[in-house]
Amino acid sequence: MVHNYVLTPNFLINVLDIVVVWYLIYKLFSLLKGTKAVQLLKGIAVIIIVRIISMILGLNTVSWLMDQVITYGVIAAIIIFQPEVRRGLEHLGRVGFLNKTQKSERKDIAMVKSLDKAIEYMSKRKIGALITIEKSTGLDEYIDTGIPINATITGELLINIFIPNTPLHDGAVIIQGDKIAVACAYLPLSENETIPKEFGTRHRAAVGVSEVSDALTIIVSEETGAVSLAQDNQLHAHLSRDEYYAILKKELVHEKEVEKESLFQSFLDGFSKGGGK
Repeated sequence: MVHNYVLTPNFLINVLDIVVVWYLIYKLFSLLKGTKAVQLLKGIAVIIIVRIISMILGLNTVSWLMDQVITYGVIAAIIIFQPEVRRGLEHLGRVGFLNKTQKSERKDIAMVKSLDKAIEYMSKRKIGALITIEKSTGLDEYIDTGIPINATITGELLINIFIPNTPLHDGAVIIQGDKIAVACAYLPLSENETIPKEFGTRHRAAVGVSEVSDALTIIVSEETGAVSLAQDNQLHAHLSRDEYYAILKKELVHEKEVEKESLFQSFLDGFSKGGGK
């Protein structure tokens, strides 16, 4: 006998329901990976297992106790793990149709060249630096901790800010729009345990701000001069000049500006090959 299976609306809704639940679980574990909240999930799993076993065996007192732990434990977990909860909600707020398009948030090629000039100079001389570029998520609460600059972005100014033993060299520079908004700002330190021990406070601050926003942060190590970038809870360490420049251009430059620069560079290359004829 041949059975004809019909895809009914209820069946499709059930499949969609399962897919959405698994996706939410996956995103939850992705957000909490490397944080102390992972231990919380393990504890919750143990409590649920004990609750199920006690119910099967008829251990009423244990079942009641587990019910109380689950009921009041949710409130306690929100209070204890407030940073992780906040990070998850802010990450959720950056996803989907509520967001502006990245193109409207991108800066121009002049800023990338200014950043590149400063990075190259500081990297060669092992001058430590921390530069955060605001994108669609506002950084006003961290801007308020810094010293106002409100100046045009230039490589020379960035270099001068981070010269050792000067009043503004400690902390982060935050770029907002096409201006250097503040210097000497404080960023939240990441508690991610997967960050290698070789990285110091600057790198943890860069990852920390990437956990609560979509900002792009540049780090120059004062020990090695190595250049790293942090974005979307990821640290891209020990980048070459070509690697970090490509990322900056991709994230911060309008597509038309990139195309214009490529055409101009092609013209220069052709002109030089032709011997200037």
